[in-house]
Amino acid sequence: MILKVAQVGHPVLRQRSREVTPEELASGAVQQFMDDLLETMDEYDGVGLAAPQVHVPLRIVALQITGERGPEFLVNPRITVLADTTRKTWEGCLSVEGFRGLVIRPDHVRIEALDRDGSEKVLEIKGHGAVVVQHECDHLDGVLYIDRAEPRSLVTTQNFRRYGPPEEYADEEADVDDEGMDDLDEDELDELDEDALEEVG
Repeated sequence: MILKVAQVGHPVLRQRSREVTPEELASGAVQQFMDDLLETMDEYDGVGLAAPQVHVPLRIVALQITGERGPEFLVNPRITVLADTTRKTWEGCLSVEGFRGLVIRPDHVRIEALDRDGSEKVLEIKGHGAVVVQHECDHLDGVLYIDRAEPRSLVTTQNFRRYGPPEEYADEEADVDDEGMDDLDEDELDELDEDALEEVG
């Protein structure tokens, strides 16, 4: 089932989502919800979608970081920054339709989470994939990319395509996501470093 995406201003996007218990994770209702979350992400050609974005305040993220790696889930994820290096990206979001802003994030992180079957997994992620994961996990804490965007960088997608970045950011070297973090297209997926996502243990 395709779920409705919440837009900025809806309270669900500003609250901290609660952790999923082992009993809930094993339940048919939560397993069905994860199928629906994945179907909704696919409907929007997305590489990531967080449960709060579809009005469900649980700590669940659906991801498809690279074309080589199939879709997967992060349940109750915890992020650890592994390096001081950063990456600049003109981010957008399905929950903030029609805008983008320049965000600076760490570009090397470790994620500890549960998979949908309850098994533990640890992923080490570099580059653009690290940006995607941080963007999605921010949703679980009620944080939107516009909260982290550089001052005065916010611009409509239409004007960004027409005029480019605002003048004071025109010389910034940064990645551009054509439709936002939640719906990168296949060409952009192919540009992601296939070695950027490594399973650890």
